[in-house]
Amino acid sequence: MAQVPTIGLVSLGCPKALVDSERILTTLRAQGYAFSPSYDGADVVIVNTCGFLDSAKAESLEAIGEALNENGRVIVTGCLGTEDELIRATHPSVLAVSGPHQYEAVVEAVHAAVPPVHNPFADLVPPEGLKLTPRHYAYLKISEGCNNRCSFCIIPSIRGDLVSRPVASVLYEAERLVKAGTKELMIISQDTSAFGVDIKYASSKFHGRDIEARFLTLAEELGELGAWIRMHYVYPYPHVDKVIPLMAAGKILPYLDIPFQHASPTVLKAMRRPANQEKTADRIKAWRQVCPDLAVRSTFIVGFPGETEEDFQMLLDWVEETQIDRAGCFEYEPVSGAKANEIEGVVPDEVKHERYARLMEVAQDVSTERLASRVGRTIDALVDDVDPENNRAIARSQWDAPDIDGTVIIDNADGIKPGDMVSVTVTDSDEYDLYAEPAGPRLQ
Repeated sequence: MAQVPTIGLVSLGCPKALVDSERILTTLRAQGYAFSPSYDGADVVIVNTCGFLDSAKAESLEAIGEALNENGRVIVTGCLGTEDELIRATHPSVLAVSGPHQYEAVVEAVHAAVPPVHNPFADLVPPEGLKLTPRHYAYLKISEGCNNRCSFCIIPSIRGDLVSRPVASVLYEAERLVKAGTKELMIISQDTSAFGVDIKYASSKFHGRDIEARFLTLAEELGELGAWIRMHYVYPYPHVDKVIPLMAAGKILPYLDIPFQHASPTVLKAMRRPANQEKTADRIKAWRQVCPDLAVRSTFIVGFPGETEEDFQMLLDWVEETQIDRAGCFEYEPVSGAKANEIEGVVPDEVKHERYARLMEVAQDVSTERLASRVGRTIDALVDDVDPENNRAIARSQWDAPDIDGTVIIDNADGIKPGDMVSVTVTDSDEYDLYAEPAGPRLQ
C-alpha cells in the first residue's frame, strides 16, 4: 500500500478561522490524508492566516516564513490570502495562495502538491468532522462575511458581504456534534444576529420541517438539542430582545457577546457602528428584568481618532451603569485600507495606554462585584481541565466562554474528568474567577 500523504497545519486568528481550519482538515481526512504535529513529519504545510490588523499580518507572514524554513512546502490560505502580491513578494516560494473560506482552492492546492492515496481505512472520519477543540465543546459558524461597514474594519473587503448558511445545514451539523458528545456549542459569525438577512430568511427542511433562517428561529431550534448554546458576536438589533426569554427558560445560555466598541454617540458615529447606542443601557436593564442571570460580554476600543476625554468618560460611566460582566479592551490600531485612517484627531499612544488602564480598572471592579453576587449559589460547571496534584478542576459556568472569560476553580475534585458537567456550590470569587466545591453527583 502506498504511503499515506501527511499534512501539517498552522491555524492563526479568530474562532471563525479555526472553524475554516477544521473544515479543511475534515475534507482532507475524508480523502485519506494523515496529519503531522511537526513540520518535519509533513509532506506539505497549510498556514491559515489572519489579516485583520497590521500586527496580525506581520505574525502571519512570520508564520509562513517559519513553515518555509522548517518544511519548505507551504500552502497559504485565510484572511491575509486576499493580499496575494504581499505574500508572494515576501515569500515567493509558497506553493499556492487563497483567501478566507476558500476550502476547495485549499484542497486543490494540496492535491497538486501531494496527490491523495486511496485507503478505505484512512478515509473514514467521524460524522461531526475533525475538531481542533476539546471533544466537549465546539464552535459552530453560521455565516460568512458582513454587511456592516465600520470605519475601523476591513473584514468585508477580506471576507465579503454576509453569506448565511441554510438553516437546516447549521442544525444538522449541530445535531451531529451533540450526538458525538459535544456539550457546548458556541455560535459564531461576523454578525450573528443578522443571520438570514441575505437569503431573505429562506426556509429549508430539517427532519421534514420547514425552518426559517432567522436568528430567533435558529436559537429556538438549537435550544432543543440538550446542549449549552452560547451566542457570540451578536449586534443588538431590536429582534435580539425576543431571544432573551429563551435564556430565562434555560433553552440557551444567559450570555450575550455584543461588540459595543464604545458608548459615546460621537465616537460611534465616526466608527459607523450599525446599532444605536443611546438606548442600549435601557435595553440591557430590560433584558435583565426578563433574565436576571444574563451575562453581557463586550469589547471596547479606546483612543479612536477624535475620541475626547469627555467621550472616554462617557464610556467609563456607561460600563458602570450597564454592569458589563466581561469586558475586553483594545487600544486603537490603524488598519491598512480602513476608512478610520482618514479621520482627524489622532490620539497619542500615551493617552491610549492611560485610557486602556482606566477602563480595565473600572471593568475589573464591575466584574468583581458581579461575581461576588454569585457566592453561595449552586450552579452547573463544564470541566475543561484537571489538576490532580492539587485535587482541582478548571471549569466554566454558563457565564464563561473558553479562552476569553473567567473560570470556575473546583476544589476537592476527586474523580472529575475533562468534559464532565458538574453541580458545584460557589464558595468564593475574585476579579475574574469563581471558586467552588462539588455539590452533588456529576450530571450526565
